[in-house]
Amino acid sequence: MQKMGEFNLPNFFNYPPYFTLQPVRETREKQIQLWKELIIDFCRTQKIFVIGLEEDFPLFSNPAIERSLSHEARMAFLSALVYDGRAEWMDKGHRKCLVLWHRIQDWADLIVDFVKEYGLEDSVMTVEEIRSGTESRGTELQGMDRTVLMRALKLLEHKGKLAIFKGSSADDEGVKFSL
Repeated sequence: MQKMGEFNLPNFFNYPPYFTLQPVRETREKQIQLWKELIIDFCRTQKIFVIGLEEDFPLFSNPAIERSLSHEARMAFLSALVYDGRAEWMDKGHRKCLVLWHRIQDWADLIVDFVKEYGLEDSVMTVEEIRSGTESRGTELQGMDRTVLMRALKLLEHKGKLAIFKGSSADDEGVKFSL
């Protein structure tokens, strides 16, 4: 099994036809499903939140078999993730994609679990502390994309589980939990 760093690549990654969009509908559907799973798994393990369509992304080429995904294939696979609610285009030109290996509701649930686990139910934290504080080390929240974190926090605020308050800068934004 081929590896990319510590990540184990699936067998199909060494199969040249999977780097070309397949013309037969059933085969293409299977191909798209495999690529969606691969992209989500890779982004989760590598903590990658944004994929640039025009940028080098490790999965989009395999030098060992001298294959790379075409722009059309990249767009098809990322669009399929968007369609499934597992990614969102960050711009109108569809050049950058925000990958949601957890849906926003799932991120919100992880935040609630984190707050309960560390006894922070009635405490105040900065947004940065949630992403990079001592308590978040070793959790899925560590290094979390700020955009995704803010969306999850706003969802929890809407549900009455916390209040977000602004500081003098983005680094000063705080959260008061009320679970």
